[in-house]
Amino acid sequence: MNELQGKTAIITGASSGIGLAIAKELAGEGVNVVLAARRAEKLEELASEINQMGTAKALAVQTDMTNKADVEQLVQKAKAAFEHVDIFVNNAGQMLSATVRSGKVEEWEQMIDVNIKGVLYGIHAVLPSMLDRSSGHIINIASVSGLEVTKMSTVYSATKYAVRAISTGLEKELARTGVRVTNISPGMVDTPLSSASSRSNDRKKLEAADIAKAVTYAAAQPDYVNVNEITVRPV
Repeated sequence: MNELQGKTAIITGASSGIGLAIAKELAGEGVNVVLAARRAEKLEELASEINQMGTAKALAVQTDMTNKADVEQLVQKAKAAFEHVDIFVNNAGQMLSATVRSGKVEEWEQMIDVNIKGVLYGIHAVLPSMLDRSSGHIINIASVSGLEVTKMSTVYSATKYAVRAISTGLEKELARTGVRVTNISPGMVDTPLSSASSRSNDRKKLEAADIAKAVTYAAAQPDYVNVNEITVRPV
């Protein structure tokens, strides 16, 4: 039996990379997907592709995750289209200049706004209705940079440590409520985000689909099973 068939998921940062792969993977499992990102044209292309697949429905909602009102509207539109939200995937993220010595305060602020505040806005917008239904799943995409800090990753790592802390604390807050929390920490993934980063190495990068499969694994567990933490690294 497909545990995911007929459920509804919101995926942030869905216009490319990991978010796009997650949307396709979940839709392939019969999950209706609400696609959120700032690039409306890319979202519409993906929504059209998924709708043509015929396994699930897709809705594109242009969203700025740093804008609380935008995020609240995203959840409202998802509910209007599909009644309720079963899965919320906090995937939107920024990886910019992360050394303190660089002094690039504006880039730090962008990472803090998207990687931390955006995650909190998403949880804040979707959690009340999940608690009302005693059912739901929040999946936060962190990073192995939230486990290890390099001399080039200081500020970025700080934001991803924060995502892990939010995930860990929230899982404890929501114990016995029926709402599950999963934190997924990918290593370097072959995406436009990583390609723009100077923090790369000689190992083969992960594919975005590898992270999408981890999301599906966690989401497809029976309601009484909560997969709290998944770390996915290149060999």
